[in-house]
Amino acid sequence: MKNIFSLSVFFWMIILNATAMQGGIKKITVKSPDGKTQTEVSIGKNISYTITQDGVQVLAPSQLAMTLSDGITWGLDSEILKSTTKSVNAIIDAPFYKTKKVKDHYNQLSILFKGNWSLEFRVYDDGVAYRFTTTKKGKYNVVSELAEYKFTNDANATVPYVYSAGDTEHQLSQSFENTYTRLKISELDKERLMFLPLSVEAPKGKRITITESDLRNYPGMYFKTNEVKNTMTAFFAPLRNDIEEHSGYNNLQVIVKSRHDYIATVENERSFPWRAAIVTRNDVDLANTTMTYKLAAENEIGNTDWIKPGKVAWDWWNNWNLDGVDFKAGINNQTYKYYIDFASKNGIEYVILDEGWSVNKVYDLMQVVPEIDLEELIAYAKERNVGIILWAGYYAFDKDMEKVCKHYSEMGVKGFKVDFMNGDDQELVYFNERAAKMCAKYKLLTDLHGTYKPAGLQRTYPNILNFEGVHGLEQMKWQPQTCDQVTYDVTLPYIRMISGPVDYTQGAMNNAVKALNTITNVVETQYYPNFSKPMSQGTRCHQLAEYVIFLSPLNMLCDAPTNYEKNPVSTEFIASIPTTWDESKTIDGKMGEYIVTARRKGDTWYIGGLNNWDAREITIDIKAITGKTGTATIFKDGLNSDMNGVDFTKKTEEVNGELTIRMAPGGGFVVKL
Repeated sequence: MKNIFSLSVFFWMIILNATAMQGGIKKITVKSPDGKTQTEVSIGKNISYTITQDGVQVLAPSQLAMTLSDGITWGLDSEILKSTTKSVNAIIDAPFYKTKKVKDHYNQLSILFKGNWSLEFRVYDDGVAYRFTTTKKGKYNVVSELAEYKFTNDANATVPYVYSAGDTEHQLSQSFENTYTRLKISELDKERLMFLPLSVEAPKGKRITITESDLRNYPGMYFKTNEVKNTMTAFFAPLRNDIEEHSGYNNLQVIVKSRHDYIATVENERSFPWRAAIVTRNDVDLANTTMTYKLAAENEIGNTDWIKPGKVAWDWWNNWNLDGVDFKAGINNQTYKYYIDFASKNGIEYVILDEGWSVNKVYDLMQVVPEIDLEELIAYAKERNVGIILWAGYYAFDKDMEKVCKHYSEMGVKGFKVDFMNGDDQELVYFNERAAKMCAKYKLLTDLHGTYKPAGLQRTYPNILNFEGVHGLEQMKWQPQTCDQVTYDVTLPYIRMISGPVDYTQGAMNNAVKALNTITNVVETQYYPNFSKPMSQGTRCHQLAEYVIFLSPLNMLCDAPTNYEKNPVSTEFIASIPTTWDESKTIDGKMGEYIVTARRKGDTWYIGGLNNWDAREITIDIKAITGKTGTATIFKDGLNSDMNGVDFTKKTEEVNGELTIRMAPGGGFVVKL
């Protein structure tokens, strides 16, 4: 981090840190650098804080506390020893993010309490974050953490529930893949956990979006509601006690049989995760936030020149379903050589060998199925400038982590896609970090699948290029026709993607829309679940635009090579688009309806638009967005795309100012300039 300006001073009763005593309660106010967002921290018998923006309160007094196994509660009858403030204005290098340089400008309040613990508050122009820190020595347990969010009214909330209802343990064993539910806070299911990020509407058109950052060796945060009015409260998975190995899908998972009565074990001094409340005046500002990246710990692996983002020819979504070839397609060397040849021909950097290359149900990644000769495949790929990435179930990977990483790194493998963690208790959160650290040691890329949202670890370990934790395109292999993936697609950039990259796995060439049945005069969905020949919802341009809208440094081409070969115009575009960016800005949109985002790599701009099921026209000022005029390549929905989702046009035209584009229901567009 290169500081442009850094100032740390101790002072009272000025705009940055105004302190007052009211009825025995000490109140400290900290404002954002632009003076428009502020938090007021109240310290008395309890500790609470509020958030206000433009004079509008968006978070009412909300308590925070942490209870330890020695009976002490940080945040109850707490005695202040001192408080300090500082202002930071810095530039963060972000080599694999949506922008190469991130401005980190905030005011910070640090309050040291008796008992070797502190609270830190950071106030940005677009939100407030706080965390606990401690210099306490020795080993102890965190019994519970209170993180309360008391909103100012019974507002509409857009939340992702855990996928399955049931008892608490069943809810905790999940992969963080669900669509969004929009209800008033009072209408939310009190028996069901919600995972982060989630977003709540606030007065005067504002919005408060909750997530966390710098989550390391500590359980992730869920939310739940209860009878307390307008309030959500954090919930954390207790630490595992006893597990049943070799369970779940293909015996790849573990089942937790019992848990301890505490959520984390801590040894010596540490900082705890940031609790972030992003406060925005509109949805465009929300899509542009970088707060969670800024709150994360800095790079801990050093040089990153060896890390090569890129695109991946992926096998599993298309079920190895090649056609017109003279061999039996499946998990064998002939099939993977076809994928490698396809990748090489189109400049695609990687091929993944997903589930099936190692012997199933033996939890030993050193055992390869007889149909696969890995050394031959790796050598074949290397000759064609293609890297090989291997899939691994988390339990087998953890069992022999260093042995596996060392062995396959020496063989020439470029990375691992690790899957089926299915939870975020302390043990699983720590596993993600251990996996990233071990992979970095052996110069291996990491794609964390079957796991929770990014929470800063991608900044600390930049070799983590992607995370799942998204209701991605793989869901179209089995979700019922009632699933509305298109509306999800224009919601996730405002919620899930504020926490970091998404392993959404787009790129379908079979595109299903909603079309009018002229006999019944009813609009019907063309989509249906199909495991071996899946399809997407929405138009072809909807799929193309996702490569612009969705941030994904390790980005999949989900369909079969033979399907791409039948669609050369789409394939050429997908294969050539960058996966990391020098500059990004969302310029228009509304959560759940549409989004328009512009991204720059070098001198080339890509502007993408995604739409829900309502046809609309979008007017964009190309020169104002890019600073350029000239010849643009435009991909847009065809005139018949409302009946036939694969219909699109590609054309070039001179653009000097405004450009109006029609997006079909479930549609999209891309402008390249």
